[in-house]
Amino acid sequence: MNLCLNRLIQKTMMLKNIISLFIVSIAVSACSQSQNQLSSNPKTTTTKNLQVMTDSTNWNDLTPEEERVIVNKGTEMIWQGEYVDNHDDGTYLCKRCNAPLFTSDAKFDSGSGWPAFDDCIEGAVEEVPDRDGYRTEIVCSNCKGHLGHVFKGEHFTSKNTRHCVNSISMQFIPEEEMNSTTKTDTAIFASGCFWGTEYFFEKAEGVIDTQVGYIGGHKDNPTYKEVCAHTTGHAEAVRVTYDPTKTDYETLTKLFFETHDPTQVNRQGPDIGDQYRTEIFYLNDDQKAIAEKLKQELVDGGLKVATKITKATTFWEGEDYHEHYYSNKGGTPYCHAYTKRF
Repeated sequence: MNLCLNRLIQKTMMLKNIISLFIVSIAVSACSQSQNQLSSNPKTTTTKNLQVMTDSTNWNDLTPEEERVIVNKGTEMIWQGEYVDNHDDGTYLCKRCNAPLFTSDAKFDSGSGWPAFDDCIEGAVEEVPDRDGYRTEIVCSNCKGHLGHVFKGEHFTSKNTRHCVNSISMQFIPEEEMNSTTKTDTAIFASGCFWGTEYFFEKAEGVIDTQVGYIGGHKDNPTYKEVCAHTTGHAEAVRVTYDPTKTDYETLTKLFFETHDPTQVNRQGPDIGDQYRTEIFYLNDDQKAIAEKLKQELVDGGLKVATKITKATTFWEGEDYHEHYYSNKGGTPYCHAYTKRF
């Protein structure tokens, strides 16, 4: 029974492919010029730093054709994708944000004309009802970029699932390259409302990712409402992930001191409360030494620096609606501004 069903499905797929090729052949003369123009455009360079980018301001640049598929939910031409016949060992990442999506051992030949995977990396792919009303779209869980569609019940493999993916939505990283990813470092700063703190750090050279959150308090997993009620002792802070080959902790700490007023105590501009205090949360002795050195330079220059330098405790991530607030909503910080101090 399953064998018969399998053959019927395969014949149906072949018929669909023939119809698709017929439609494509009609449009070849009209499309050939635009396809040649697209191929002459420089391709997005695969970044050697494979850090997943959650900050939309740092996503990889896309060519017009990549944007048509990934952003505007288009479909690449059948049998034209770069990875249809790729059988090398490695990992397929999201073209826009570098999030790992599929491994090569999940790939199989479906005969559909697009790369097929019978499984995805756990949590990497999100299924959403397609706008056509009857299919299921798949998107990158991290950046929501369009990948393709998922089909179940076709019995191509024992997992009975086919993720049909546009090659152009992915970048393939060979196994040996995946094992040599760039090292990253982390810093944590509190300088008033974390919207404004993040605004400056997410734009800094060498910064890969920023995350708003809470640190320095006595309650596990605090909420924004609890922190604002001054019942947890937490500071609003930003965790900065950066590439140490492009920037360093001292540069970022200087930016911290230069993008807020470090002389204010338990406030920053119109924001008043202990959650708005100025504080550096160091992760190791080297960070502590650098922070203390820069603070002393400012003190020696006559500035009454109120910034605390504290060993980092648990950093609790903030609510999603606070993340990249100004990048998403527009505007600029009302209590943060750049002032050169070094």
